[in-house]
Amino acid sequence: MEKKLSDFILGEEGVVCKVGGEGRIRRRLFDMGITPSATIVMKKLAPLGDPMEVTVRGYELTLRKTEAEYVIMTVKD
Repeated sequence: MEKKLSDFILGEEGVVCKVGGEGRIRRRLFDMGITPSATIVMKKLAPLGDPMEVTVRGYELTLRKTEAEYVIMTVKD
C-alpha cells in the first residue's frame, strides 16, 4: 500500500517508492538521504503535527509536513 510520508503515524515504517517535487526541494530531500529504497520510521510528531522526526539511514531527521508530502512510501506490515 502506498501513502505519503506526511500521513504516517507514530511507529509506522516504510520504504521510499519515489520522491516528487521539483528543483530545490527534490534535491534537498535527496541530500538528506531520502532516496528510493531507503527505509524510514516515524519516531516523533509535534503536538500540532508539524514538524515530524523520522529515522532514515541510521540518523534522526526532522522534516516539515510540506516536505514529507513529496515522499511516496510503501508501508511495511
